[in-house]
Amino acid sequence: MTCSADKPSPEQLERLKERLERLPDDDKIERDVNAIKALAEPTRLKIIHLLSDGELCVCEIMAALEKPQPTVSHHLNILKRAGFLKSEKIGVWVHYMLSDDSLPSKVEYLLNDLEY
Repeated sequence: MTCSADKPSPEQLERLKERLERLPDDDKIERDVNAIKALAEPTRLKIIHLLSDGELCVCEIMAALEKPQPTVSHHLNILKRAGFLKSEKIGVWVHYMLSDDSLPSKVEYLLNDLEY
């Protein structure tokens, strides 16, 4: 159905209302946007892949990525705030692990479904 005037018909408005009722609330949309943003960066995707085989110390992640500690910590904090990582302080270093072991396969599923 197309618009016949400069506004939607009553039937179109009713269908639109039904669709709007099924939308997630604004807080859920904001969390989803932040999660997508957290993953939409090469270093952070590499970190997810590195942690797919288990826990790593920040020093190991720094060595693997060949990046300084402040840069790695910045990316780790973004991933942690998005809920993708959890951490544990052991001695002077913080060790990171995925909050959900299925995260790498979920990311791959998402990316494989895209047609680009």
